[in-house]
Amino acid sequence: MTGRAEVGRLRQHLDTTFSRAERLDADPELRSDFARYLCVLASGFVEQATTELLIEYARLNADPRVQRHVEQSVRRRSNLNTQRLIEVVGAFDPEWRADLETFIVNEFKSALDGIVYLRNQVAHGIHVEVTLPRVNEYYTRIKKIIDRVADLLTPHDQRQRYDV
Repeated sequence: MTGRAEVGRLRQHLDTTFSRAERLDADPELRSDFARYLCVLASGFVEQATTELLIEYARLNADPRVQRHVEQSVRRRSNLNTQRLIEVVGAFDPEWRADLETFIVNEFKSALDGIVYLRNQVAHGIHVEVTLPRVNEYYTRIKKIIDRVADLLTPHDQRQRYDV
């Protein structure tokens, strides 16, 4: 699977993990531990989904040499906060950059930057207090960002083929 189909698969897997976490009838410490784990997964979702969408865009629109270059350069991207996401997508088209800046900064910047910040804190062994509802709220907004990126990268005539 590639592009939107792969993003759909990744989303389904993460949605299922969030559902399991919500069913935890455990002590607050365990729920907080699970919330930190979900921060890592949600931040990884942004990276993986963006990578899949950009590679699919190159596959559909570029010479194989350009495709290889795109794949190598986007796979090395990590910690896709607002600024980095706008940079990587905006490098393909200045209109996409402007669109994402407007879209993300107005309503979604705190969610994307927040999840990346929490992920980095967790990855570096720093204890952070975070709740499942907060991570779920961030993830809900992050999915909308990825939907917007997918809409920018997938032409209208190709969307039906790749929607999940």
